[in-house]
Amino acid sequence: MNKKTFIIAEAGVNHNGDLKIAKLLIDEAKKANVDAVKFQIFKPALMATKTAPKAAYQISKVDTSVSQLEMLSSLALSYDEFKILKQYTESSGLIFMCTAFDIESAEFLNILGLRIFKIPSGEITNLPLLRKIASFNKEIILSTGMSTLEEIKSAIEVIFNGGTQLDKITVMHANTEYPTPFQDVNLLAMTMLGKTLKLPYGYSDHTPGIEVPIAAVALGASCIEKHFTLDKNMQGPDHKASINPDELCLMCSSIRNIEIALGNSKKIVTQSELKNLTIARKSIVAKKNIQKGDIFTDENICTKRPGSGISPMLWDKVLGEKAVKDFLEDEMISL
Repeated sequence: MNKKTFIIAEAGVNHNGDLKIAKLLIDEAKKANVDAVKFQIFKPALMATKTAPKAAYQISKVDTSVSQLEMLSSLALSYDEFKILKQYTESSGLIFMCTAFDIESAEFLNILGLRIFKIPSGEITNLPLLRKIASFNKEIILSTGMSTLEEIKSAIEVIFNGGTQLDKITVMHANTEYPTPFQDVNLLAMTMLGKTLKLPYGYSDHTPGIEVPIAAVALGASCIEKHFTLDKNMQGPDHKASINPDELCLMCSSIRNIEIALGNSKKIVTQSELKNLTIARKSIVAKKNIQKGDIFTDENICTKRPGSGISPMLWDKVLGEKAVKDFLEDEMISL
């Protein structure tokens, strides 16, 4: 319950193909105290055909005359630039992550020494890529947006047969609409995946705001991924569905607070609340003046604060007993 949630700040392609912006994203991720910052790597010609259409959310932020291939080309960084980003990320004390969308890029990342491979939702049915990444036998985070349970099971089978042990796989619930409508989040499917697949589970979030990933942590997510940007108004496909640096900081601090608040499942009186115990609880007291020898009844005793006297849980035991002395109104009863 107290295991630290692995938080990935998804920079993705929000650098707009500019290395300087990419470094600024790493700087902001560092300020937010995330665990890792993740980019996306691809060879545009290996990722999409010349006639591949853009998604609706991409069309709204990128000129309609620009094809998906042209858009991807404008967002791509070189292998040398990714080497620089890895070094810059690690010098900041963060884990460098990068999602590969083609086999050539995946091989480059393996040579680069990537510790964790993220497989995006759109590649969950890409058997050759799954098999290639599995052959590296590295930790894998598998996103499952747009997927059925059977498709997820098939992907995991390919990964396992390809050479990666099951204990190295974390399955991520996700929805790939940008931004995701709250009614389509279906966060309980995340816990179902973990229970059904018997694997660590997490959540890759594309909703507006930060409340859903925080809720996912409360439901046991071991990993959270969230897109972020320097400015939501920048040109580019993913900026609008991303959070800004201030929101990233708030999300991370909130997640850490939730981790602490989850506790250890034992119900005890905590040290911090002990001082309030007698103040908030009640005792059995005289409802009015009582003379020695009077019988305690519902008419002459009641319960009031503080709780430093006889507990009201002993009410039935006190009823019918004789007063051992005179009691003034509000005086605590003793036997």
